[in-house]
Amino acid sequence: MEREQHAGSGYLLVVDDERAISAMLQEYFSMEGYRVDTAASGPEAIDLIASAAEGGGPYDLILLDVNMPDMDGFETCRRIRETVSCPIIFLTARVEDADQLDGFAAGGDDYVLKPFSLTVLGSRVRAHLARETRRAAMPSARVRFSGGIAIDYGSRIVEVTAAGEAPRRLDLTRTEFDIVALLSKKPGRVYDRASIYEQVWGWNAEGDPSIVREHIRRIRKKFAEAACPVDPIETVWGVGYRWSAS
Repeated sequence: MEREQHAGSGYLLVVDDERAISAMLQEYFSMEGYRVDTAASGPEAIDLIASAAEGGGPYDLILLDVNMPDMDGFETCRRIRETVSCPIIFLTARVEDADQLDGFAAGGDDYVLKPFSLTVLGSRVRAHLARETRRAAMPSARVRFSGGIAIDYGSRIVEVTAAGEAPRRLDLTRTEFDIVALLSKKPGRVYDRASIYEQVWGWNAEGDPSIVREHIRRIRKKFAEAACPVDPIETVWGVGYRWSAS
């Protein structure tokens, strides 16, 4: 079995109908210092999540298989997101862009393709948990921009106040807010897609242009639905994106 160089800590849930994979991941991450539960189906995972929350020890990260019978990983993720905000990493053999976009739309944070390296998966888990630690330490700061946009970075809230109307809160996913935060903290700076992927997903890898582009499209749509009079994210053709609201 592959070994990580650094031990981790946290409470993980592995959801996979292939018990051999669940057992392997439970053994591996337990040896790395994590507390690990396993579930063989979406409904079982949802029950475990409810029990963990009631016990005062919610999961820090969930590893979720996509191809499961009855309730697949996407539907399971949507159900989980009704009560849980921790990172969710999909484990899947699917490689089509459409599948990845469906997963992010369901509330997932990352993908690891099967067959996977335990070392790589362990690094992804550590990266996501480190990002959660940084989020928890982020001080509250509310910043206003043109177009009636207000962003509270500590509370992770984005609101738009159109002329003569009450503020409207955008229903952003975790990843969508992180993209808004990244761009808006340095207005005018251009970020290419690979840089957005690395800084938002917390993994040093080349970003998939279709995935980053899809997230930007969803963010823009939500600003428009909130009657924002400006498009705060400008496309710099052939380069990337920048926050254009002043």
